[in-house]
Amino acid sequence: MAYKQLLLLLFMVLAMLPAGAQNYEEDKVQPYTLPDPLVFTDGSRVKNKRQWKKKRRAEILELFEHEMYGRSPGKPENMTFQVFEQDTQALNGKATRKQITVFFTGKPDGPQMDILLYLPNQVKGKVPVFLGLNFQGNHAVHSDPAIKLSPNWVWAGGAGVVDNISTEKSRGATASRWPIEMILERGYGVATVFANDIAPDKKDNVTDAVRALYPELQNRDDNFSTMSAWAWGLSSALAYLETDKQIAAKKVMLFGFSRMGKAALWAGARDERFAMVISNESGGGGAALSKRKYGEDVERLTRGNPHWFASNFKKYNKNEEALPFDQHMLLALIAPRPLYIASAEEDRGADPYGEFLAAKAADPVYRFLGTEGLPSQEFPPLNQPVHGRIGYHIRTGKHDVTEYDWKQYLNFADKHLGNKRP
Repeated sequence: MAYKQLLLLLFMVLAMLPAGAQNYEEDKVQPYTLPDPLVFTDGSRVKNKRQWKKKRRAEILELFEHEMYGRSPGKPENMTFQVFEQDTQALNGKATRKQITVFFTGKPDGPQMDILLYLPNQVKGKVPVFLGLNFQGNHAVHSDPAIKLSPNWVWAGGAGVVDNISTEKSRGATASRWPIEMILERGYGVATVFANDIAPDKKDNVTDAVRALYPELQNRDDNFSTMSAWAWGLSSALAYLETDKQIAAKKVMLFGFSRMGKAALWAGARDERFAMVISNESGGGGAALSKRKYGEDVERLTRGNPHWFASNFKKYNKNEEALPFDQHMLLALIAPRPLYIASAEEDRGADPYGEFLAAKAADPVYRFLGTEGLPSQEFPPLNQPVHGRIGYHIRTGKHDVTEYDWKQYLNFADKHLGNKRP
C-alpha cells in the first residue's frame, strides 16, 4: 500500500476513535465556579424583574446563541398548514386524531413536517397539549394503523439499523415512551413531530430539510445547528397549534427525551409562548452542568455529534472552565414558567446529579421572579419527586421514558395548569 494511502487510512481510523474516557466518579470532579445568572457580564447585579426580562435574559440568550446552539431564523414568512387527515373516533372512540402537514415555504415540493395530534374526546372545551419530537417517525409512537408512515429515514430495527424508507417494522416501536391513552385519560392532548422531518440527525446535513432554506446561517461559527433547527421546528409546530380551535394555545407544554430533551430546553428558552418545559434525561448539552466534566462532556458531544451544536462550541472541548455560562442559565431562561427535570439512576452518562445541581442553581432566578423555585436543596431519594415551580425526580432504571415519568409530568401539569381530570 502506498504511503499516501496508509496516511489516509490512519486519519480515517483516528477520526473514528472515541473521544477521551468519560468521568463517572464523583470524587474526580474538580472544583468549579458557576456564573451567577443574576449578574450581568459587566459585574453589576440585576436589580428588578424588568432588568431581568429586558436585559439580563437577552444577554444570556445571546451567549447561548453565539457560543453553543447557533443562530436561528425567524418564523417562515410563507409557512402554511394542511390538515390532511382527521378522525373523530380514533383509538376506539377515545380520541380525535389529526395529521397535519406544515409547509415551511408554502410549497408542496419544499421542506415540510408532519404533526400527529391526538385530542381527548371526553374533554369539553379547549385542551392543553404536550408537544415533543420523536426519534423514529410519528408512526412509531403508537400502533394505530392510520398513522402515516414517515417518508424519511428511520431506525426500522434495533439500535443503529437504518432504513432509507420507513416500513411497518417501526410502527409502534417507541409506544412505551408515549403512553397516549393514559395522557388522554388525564385530559391532555399529545402532538408529536418526527425530528428528521425538520433536520436529519446526521453529520453534514446543511443541505437537508429546513437548514437548506437558510444558507446565510451556515459556514459561520454561530451556524444554524441541528439542535437549533429542531427547536425552531417545535416553535413552527406551535404556530399551527395556535390556530387549532380545539387547543388551549397558552397551555402547550414541551416534552423531550435525551437529545430531544436538549432541543426542548432550547426551544423553551427561546420561545416564551410555551407554557411548560419537560426535560427527560437530556444530560450534557441539556440540563446537566458542563463544568462538572462528568459523563457526556463537551468534547464527546461535539466530536460524536458535531452537527448538534454551533461550531463555536468546540472551543470548549476539554476547556469547560472557559465557558461563560453553564446549563443552569439555560434553565433560568425558562423562568418563571414551570420546568421539570427528570433523571434515571443508571443513566450515568446524562449525569443525574449534575442535572439536579443545574436545577438547584436555576432556583435563585425563579425565586427572584416571585415563584417557589425548587422546593428541595438536597438531592432527593430515588422515586421521590419534588414539585415546586421547578420539578425534579430521579427514578430507578436506565435511559428511557417510563410510565412513572409520565405520571409525574401529568401531576406537575395538573398543579401548574389547573387542569381538572375529566
